[in-house]
Amino acid sequence: MKSEQAAEALINGAARVIRGKREFLELLTAALFARGHVLIEDNPGLGKTTVAKTFARLIAGQVGEPLLFKRIQFTPDLLPYDITGVDVFDPKSQSFRFVPGPVLANIVLADEINRTTPKVQSALLEVMAERQVTIGTTTHELPQPFFVLATQNPIESEGTFPLPAAQLDRFMMRISLGYPDREAELSILDDNPSENALNTLEPVLDVTEFLEAQKSAVEVFCHTVLKGVIADLVRDTRIQRSFLLGASPRAGLHLLEAVKALALVRGRTYVIDEDIVLLAAPVLAHRVRLRDPRVRSEKLIRELCLARIDGIKGV
Repeated sequence: MKSEQAAEALINGAARVIRGKREFLELLTAALFARGHVLIEDNPGLGKTTVAKTFARLIAGQVGEPLLFKRIQFTPDLLPYDITGVDVFDPKSQSFRFVPGPVLANIVLADEINRTTPKVQSALLEVMAERQVTIGTTTHELPQPFFVLATQNPIESEGTFPLPAAQLDRFMMRISLGYPDREAELSILDDNPSENALNTLEPVLDVTEFLEAQKSAVEVFCHTVLKGVIADLVRDTRIQRSFLLGASPRAGLHLLEAVKALALVRGRTYVIDEDIVLLAAPVLAHRVRLRDPRVRSEKLIRELCLARIDGIKGV
């Protein structure tokens, strides 16, 4: 199966459960093809948890079964080793053995990630950046592919702990589902897809095809001029007075990887300016801090991006 066909199969399969959200599914598929982690931020009841379960079912593992999926419900009493695992002393063998935590899976759902303390959130830093877990002196490699799909509710602050900048920078994208339109809502009322369609969902591609699509995404062509737009946009967030905290070099790399993957998802072997415009805010907005809290970072970054695109068109 060609990589663009793999992308279409994933999106069409997910659309059986996640109704009326084609662009959202394209962005999420692009993030997965770019080996990126995703933070889904939206109101309760919109299907954030269902999204992770859906994609886990659509990709078959090595033996024809779905990828290994683990859900971690983040709560204030969670401890770091509840995520990573721990060495336990075995009295029979008189030695320690490693009991793996739920993070040693292919797809990890970090549900309501901001409801646990920063100390526990930091247990994901090494996992997300290095795709490994170190317990004591032993490093455990994670299975491939590996993704963290985290959710958080933006409308409640009581009992939550804002994600630190180092944690947010590990997420390639922050995206939202949003409410369905009327047609999609009627479809949801008709057959309750999170219960019915999800339970009958079958894999649409195997893990080998998925890994091939990841490799193909890396090979997508991006012109030097468009790379310059990405570099200038990231630098804008560091030098303009509107920003207290600018985007990191990792942010620029993530944006380049994401636009390449989106081009592949949309059936192209090259990046166009529209890819950058669409992804600039999802990739950069959660990594920056503004001086004026009344201004939305998504809106400002999109304006900066459009200005940079207009600049290259005027040359």
